[in-house]
Amino acid sequence: MSSPTGAVTAPSLTQAQEGYAMSLLGRVNRLLERFLEALTVFLLLALTSIVIAAVGFRMVGNSFSWYDEVASIGLAWLSFYGANLAALKRTHMGFPGLVSRAPAAIRASLFIFSEVVVIGFFLVIAYYGYVVLDILAWDNLVSLPWIGLDVTQSVIPISAVLFIVCELLSMPMAWRKMRSGVDGDAEEIEAAIRQAEEDLKEYRA
Repeated sequence: MSSPTGAVTAPSLTQAQEGYAMSLLGRVNRLLERFLEALTVFLLLALTSIVIAAVGFRMVGNSFSWYDEVASIGLAWLSFYGANLAALKRTHMGFPGLVSRAPAAIRASLFIFSEVVVIGFFLVIAYYGYVVLDILAWDNLVSLPWIGLDVTQSVIPISAVLFIVCELLSMPMAWRKMRSGVDGDAEEIEAAIRQAEEDLKEYRA
């Protein structure tokens, strides 16, 4: 938008900067989402392969001595990094309906309070998770003594930091939905219903 003198006004410049920032944020968001999806799929396939192989070897009387430890660690890693992916997509456990249905006057305050609580909690987890790694550096797995516990437990501070990053990256979109009174859970339910109806039409066709 231009003024009568032909100069560019501040609002149009601000909108262009905001549009560029949102575009850049969207690209970073997609890259991180692809990385977390690849990581969780890899962990899921690895854990599934270990379980199937362990069952097969146990049936022939040759059990893996390291199976119990490695499987439990793999499940923990899958859970932590899967939670990061859920945070990025804003599909983790929460109560978005309470915020979206709250009066507009307090909706923003509830949103900010919830974000501060979540990010503050994971800051504490990241800090103490890192502190504990120094203690665990002297211990190793029982079945695989060449692997230190600091390696297996590094998922705690790393995933805590990733959770904070995912919350920050997804915050602008969540903020816009909150301001417009959109319930994310209701959106997902409606999308699932539409997809089911489309699948049913294709099946009947």
